Amino acid sequence: MSTPLARRNALTFSHMGFYTRDIERMARFYTQMLGFFITDRGQLGSAQLVFLSRDPSEHHQIVLASGRPADLAFSVINQISLRVSDLGVLREVRRRVRTDPDVTELVSATHGNAISIYFRDPEGNRLEVFIDTPWYCEQPLREVIDLDLSDEAIMAAAEALARSRPKFQSREAWMADMERLMGYCE
Repeated sequence: MSTPLARRNALTFSHMGFYTRDIERMARFYTQMLGFFITDRGQLGSAQLVFLSRDPSEHHQIVLASGRPADLAFSVINQISLRVSDLGVLREVRRRVRTDPDVTELVSATHGNAISIYFRDPEGNRLEVFIDTPWYCEQPLREVIDLDLSDEAIMAAAEALARSRPKFQSREAWMADMERLMGYCE
């Protein structure tokens, strides 16, 4: 028996918001380093808000809000993940964030099913920028990878890692299984 939530697009992720210490610095980082566009900004009660998007069909994908306590040393955000189209774009993001002295913990990795860079933004929030690969393998799995290698060498390393896992399969096969398990198809 199907429920309204069992429809594939009944509930989709749209955007997220998080608190910042220096909202202007963070707005500059997300616009200059990651290419977000400020769609709106303003005051709501005591909070300043900056709305950011990279998608013209989404008013905002990220909203920055003032009010993060200065003495809060731990970011409760595990990571913010952004998908890119190819390794060239991934390398360009890496090149850009390397120029920001407030970016820390930059590392390149493969998960078999994805190739990623991880780094912390100026306020310590971890970001992942990644491309999907055509393979599935169970997670968690992470190995450092050299993004200065050729595209072919990077993809071969990711595929070899994915194939080394017992549940290796194509992304398409995995997606078909997930559609069935999630009740999106009969």
